[in-house]
Amino acid sequence: MPNIGDELHHFGWNACSACLCPYAPHPHTERRYLVVPGIRSSRIHIIDTKADPRKPKIVKVIEAETIAARTGYSRPHTVHCGPNGIFVSALGAPDGDGPGGIFILDPDSFDVLGKWEIDRGSQYFGYDFWWHLGYDTLISSEWGTPNMVEKGVNPEILLKGGYGHSLHVWDLRKRRHLQALDLGAEQQMVLELRPAHDPAKAYGFVGVVVSLKDLSASIWLWHRDEEKWAVKKVIEIPAEAADPEKLPPLLKGFKAVPPLVTDINLSLDDRFLYVSCWGTGEFQQYDVSDPFHPKLTGKVHLGGIVRHAAHPRAAQTPLNGGPQMVEVSRDGKRVYFTNSLYAPWDEQFYPEGVGSWMVKLDAQPEGGIALDPKFFLEVDGLRSHQVHLEGGDASSDSYCYS
Repeated sequence: MPNIGDELHHFGWNACSACLCPYAPHPHTERRYLVVPGIRSSRIHIIDTKADPRKPKIVKVIEAETIAARTGYSRPHTVHCGPNGIFVSALGAPDGDGPGGIFILDPDSFDVLGKWEIDRGSQYFGYDFWWHLGYDTLISSEWGTPNMVEKGVNPEILLKGGYGHSLHVWDLRKRRHLQALDLGAEQQMVLELRPAHDPAKAYGFVGVVVSLKDLSASIWLWHRDEEKWAVKKVIEIPAEAADPEKLPPLLKGFKAVPPLVTDINLSLDDRFLYVSCWGTGEFQQYDVSDPFHPKLTGKVHLGGIVRHAAHPRAAQTPLNGGPQMVEVSRDGKRVYFTNSLYAPWDEQFYPEGVGSWMVKLDAQPEGGIALDPKFFLEVDGLRSHQVHLEGGDASSDSYCYS
């Protein structure tokens, strides 16, 4: 990047299968450009990958001042190509407070068009978003404002239940808030959203980082309930008891390691859900053929606050960090994940240094996962985060047709 201090976090393609929806104004858009926000600087970089994917070129930089003037938002986060533009979420306002929300980029010029919401209802915190195109419905989740997250977890805010704990349901075309689904204040930080890929299915999964009740993490299912939407906890992952001497200062008093579910992903056929437990170092696979009753079908360990589990390729080297951003190939056979969450949070939970690595797992058609012993990528001096695959993957596309 041409500037210092961006902290690249999430990113996305300029075009995807949503461009093929009947009402899409750009059905012939080419999947060519990466839209890459800096969560710290609030810049967005447009990167052309067509000529040589190994040597991509920055062709446009959208400055924070432009985003603020056109939208009132700052700290761009999630990027999704949609039927009528490129959608980008933002954590808050330029002063670091709220509300967070969503804004739109023109899919051809990448100009900032403006704020997406017409009526935001009770929504204040922003984070992730995604949609059910077959139901003209957008779902958004909650983390906290920039002032609440940029210096790490604030224990006072956390213990008061002050981070986000709701999902929000929107009319996608009318851009209006319809419904808030409150998981309860003890469910802190409702983050990554993974709706079913099949547009005929009206359900999806969201991960909750931590419960104030017992430090567990959880996965919740949102779904249609007659004319409304509802939410239900379908997976709970317990904390692990630990020697306080092996814990970072933030956790010593709890004498336990929380799982800290910080990312999830859903295979393209909607059969397997993958769950990253960044705190304990556990990575899980669930069969969600019945989304109301997931079944654990595989797990591996790498890193972890206490476990520091090693990779087979470097079996004598303890690893810091843990399973974090996860990506799944379109055929469901390959799963990748990285280990860095967000710089100030890395330093709180892994004060000795998080390192930087990326691994690959092989997934079996009927369930089960195993680490590829030959794939272990270390990146010295950098922090690896989100992964996208050149030909598409399980989290790049949304669909109008089954």
